[in-house]
Amino acid sequence: MKFQVLAFVALLSTQVAEAFNPTPRSSVSASNKLWTPSAGKQKVWTPPHMASGGAERAQEQYYDGARIGPPPDLPSLLLHNRIVYIGMPLVPAVTELIIAELLYLNYESTSDPITMYINSSGTTTATGQAVGFETEAFAIADVMKYVRPPVHTVALGQAFGAAAMLLSQGKRGHRYSLPNATILLNQPKSQARGQATDIAIKAREVMQNRKTTCELIASACGKRPDIVMEDCSRVKYLQPEEAVEYGLIDKVIQTKGAFSAKPAFLGALE
Repeated sequence: MKFQVLAFVALLSTQVAEAFNPTPRSSVSASNKLWTPSAGKQKVWTPPHMASGGAERAQEQYYDGARIGPPPDLPSLLLHNRIVYIGMPLVPAVTELIIAELLYLNYESTSDPITMYINSSGTTTATGQAVGFETEAFAIADVMKYVRPPVHTVALGQAFGAAAMLLSQGKRGHRYSLPNATILLNQPKSQARGQATDIAIKAREVMQNRKTTCELIASACGKRPDIVMEDCSRVKYLQPEEAVEYGLIDKVIQTKGAFSAKPAFLGALE
């Protein structure tokens, strides 16, 4: 009796599903395996595997005991090899990702170094329009010092403003630049709007952010803060060799493949 009730409920559920499914039964692929034969001639409905959002999850396939599926995405492969890449302006979404990656790598290993590649215009766009706040860069810089593994920094393309400050926060002796990168020192831009009092309050905050940025750069470069503040009062471009003289980085990478290494995931497949 119980089995008959279950069969009736299964049949009713199928009919309700077909009422909302424009695809006729004859066109349903047999690979869905919604119906499986059981004892006798009765059929019991087996629910498909469901993923979040109600979408049907693809069936996992195995070959000789190895799982067959889509390859990992490129950021995951970089993270697996302890590489963090900043390739966008420092907006909140980018900051959240970079901090999460640093914290993950910190708990994965406390001794293996982390390599951070920087190709960013900082808290502004390439045209100079402000899109983020200096606090985004401060958060990343603080986490770089908080994690136990040493963080090696490499500039490529551009490292402007707050991104140049992050470049200088790498472990001393392991701050690099590719030969055609451009490094820029400048001061923060205010995004204040509204009443005069609000603008004045925001201006004081911008000046404090400027002081903090210059103090971080001065500490990393071994210079007095007033010298760095004077250099940042106007736009100051630095070529890689000039950045070495300034103390912002330690070395310009001229050797081809200086950081090349066999990806860890390839070794795991062997």
